[in-house]
Amino acid sequence: MKRNSILISAAAALLVFLAGMSVIGGQGRTSLLNSEGSQAEPFGGSDPEASVSRAAFLLNTFVTVTLYGTDDGSILDDSLALCKEYENIFSRTLKTSELYRINHRDPEVTAMTVSDEMARLLKKGLEYCELSDGAFDITVEPLSSLWDFTGETHSVPEAAKIKEAAEKVDYQNLSLSGNTLTFLSPDTSIDLGAIAKGYIADRMKEQLLEAGAKSAIINLGGNVLCVGSLPDGAPFRIGLQMPFADYEETFETLGISDLSVVTSGVYERSFTVDGTLYHHILNPKTGYPYDNGLIAVTILSGESVDGDGLSTTCFSLGLEEGLKLAESLEGVEACFIDSDYRVHYTSGMKSYLLSQDTRLPEARK
Repeated sequence: MKRNSILISAAAALLVFLAGMSVIGGQGRTSLLNSEGSQAEPFGGSDPEASVSRAAFLLNTFVTVTLYGTDDGSILDDSLALCKEYENIFSRTLKTSELYRINHRDPEVTAMTVSDEMARLLKKGLEYCELSDGAFDITVEPLSSLWDFTGETHSVPEAAKIKEAAEKVDYQNLSLSGNTLTFLSPDTSIDLGAIAKGYIADRMKEQLLEAGAKSAIINLGGNVLCVGSLPDGAPFRIGLQMPFADYEETFETLGISDLSVVTSGVYERSFTVDGTLYHHILNPKTGYPYDNGLIAVTILSGESVDGDGLSTTCFSLGLEEGLKLAESLEGVEACFIDSDYRVHYTSGMKSYLLSQDTRLPEARK
C-alpha cells in the first residue's frame, strides 16, 4: 500500500487502516482505496498528504469519517454527534428513539405527529415501497424482529410465526400527510434499517460541507459517501469486494468523486442451517430471505439515501427487473452479481470502471 493510503472495507468485519489505527465492525462489501494526495489546495490549507479520522460505534455498526488534506479533525466530533442524534430518531431497538415510540404506541392509537426528519425519511421510504410494488417494504419490522442474524446461535423461525408476522407487513397500511402518520392497522410497525444510514450520511455530508470540508469519506458500516475528490483532484478509488471472500479481495475498482456507493448482499448478516444460506434481505410477502439468483447489488448515486434504498429494492426485484429499474433512473448506476458469479452493469456504470472486468474468477464459484 502506498504511503498515506487508506483501505476502508465495509465487510462483516469493517477494517479501517489509517496511520496504524484499526477498527473492527460493520457490514456490506465495498472497500475504498485512495492514492496519494498531492498538489491541490487542501481543506484548511495544510499538508495535502495529511488526513484525520474519527470513529464510533453508532447505528449498530462502526461509523468512520475521514478528512483529507488536513490534520485538524475538530469538525469530525460534530459529525459523529450528528450521527448519534439521528440514531435517537431512527433506531428500531433504542428505547429512547422516536421510531421505538412509534412502534410501541398503544394499540388504539391510529395517528401520530412525527418530527420533520422522521417525516422526510418515511416519505422517501414509502416512495421506494411504491416504486417496487412492495418488494421493498418499510413495515417489515414484524419479520426483521423475528429473524436473528447477529446472535451467537442461529435457527430458522417457526413457519407459523413467519406466516403470522408476514401477514402484518403491508406499507399500504401507512399514510403520511405532512407530519401526520396514520396507521390503518394496529399491527403495523416500521423498520427503516434499509434506508436510514443513507439518509444520515447525506445529512453528515451537508454538515461537513457547511464546515468547509472539501475532501472526505463518510462510511456508515458499508454506506460509503464521498465528499468531493482527493486533495489533488483525483477521484477516490472504490473497490468492489469479492463475495464470500476476505475483505481485501476485490473484483473491480471504481473511480468516483462526490458520489455514494452502497452494496446489499447475501453474504453479510447471514447464517447457514442444514446447508441452506439464510440472509437478512427478507421478502415481505413470504417472510423468508429472497432467493432470486442474486448475490449482491451495488448502487452508485448522488445521494446515499437513494443508494441505500435502491440497493435493497433492486436486489428484491431480481436481476431483470432490478437492472431495468436502475437503467431508468437518472443519476443512478448499478452492478449486479448473480449466483453464477456473472457481473451485470448498467450502461453508464462502465464509465466508472477502472479494470473493465465482466466476470468474477471461476475459482470463486
